[in-house]
Amino acid sequence: MMNRDNPVWLITGCSTGFGRELAKLVLERGWRAVVTARDVSKVKDIAEPHGERALALPLDVTNRAQIEEVVAQAKQRFGRIDALVNNAGYGYLAAIEEGEDDEVRAMFETNVFGLIDITKAVLPIMREQRSGLIVNVSSIGGVASFAATGYYHATKYAVEGLSESLALEVKPLGIGVLIVEPGPFRTNWAGPSIKQSATVIDDYAGTAGERRQQTEARSGKQAGDPVRAAQAIIDAALSEQPPLRLLLGKIALDLAYKKLDFMRGDFDAWKATTEGADYPAESA
Repeated sequence: MMNRDNPVWLITGCSTGFGRELAKLVLERGWRAVVTARDVSKVKDIAEPHGERALALPLDVTNRAQIEEVVAQAKQRFGRIDALVNNAGYGYLAAIEEGEDDEVRAMFETNVFGLIDITKAVLPIMREQRSGLIVNVSSIGGVASFAATGYYHATKYAVEGLSESLALEVKPLGIGVLIVEPGPFRTNWAGPSIKQSATVIDDYAGTAGERRQQTEARSGKQAGDPVRAAQAIIDAALSEQPPLRLLLGKIALDLAYKKLDFMRGDFDAWKATTEGADYPAESA
């Protein structure tokens, strides 16, 4: 459970989108926040009006030395960390065959291993407190998959699995885990932040290629409001029983239900084959 008495939030990826809006709302409530971004100059405008309650620091989550420095400075300034928000991350458009090793591995370093490293750096503080909340920003892309974003989905499915296990491990220690699964929002995800493979194979024009074009065309016109999303995260964090998963936006909800129905259809249709894989029941 997160401490609600003037909590300290540590948020990654605050230069744009969810991280920026969440940091602003946290500080506007009078709480304390460590506001981070790879380029710290892009978040100083958030922090400066709030004096000692805000600490703006440079953080590339793939840099372990920077992670250690940020966590140490947070502890030194505020004495505690009540909520860690793992928001830093980005997308990559490519059919699976088009994926370029260096780009794919770099995305995993940020979206998965960076998240793991900062979580491991903060957990000793939360264990000592016997309280805290870890908010892992996943995606509806951590629940349902589409053409052209297979490698991005792979990072988010990894975050989902990791978060489920983490939630079981830290619950007895008074620490909660919240997986946030946004649908399409008006952030930079589909615009300046996204990367694409230079490799393009014509055979995928009608699948991955078409989705690349749709993603670019939709940028700036998405239904989701990042400010309302940030408020929803705060509402969940303050609730008596935060959910393990928080879907954000109607599109995310519709896609999640569709995925559940699809999975149940396969499970039901192949039930006999599935159960037949066990050893026959031993007769009494």
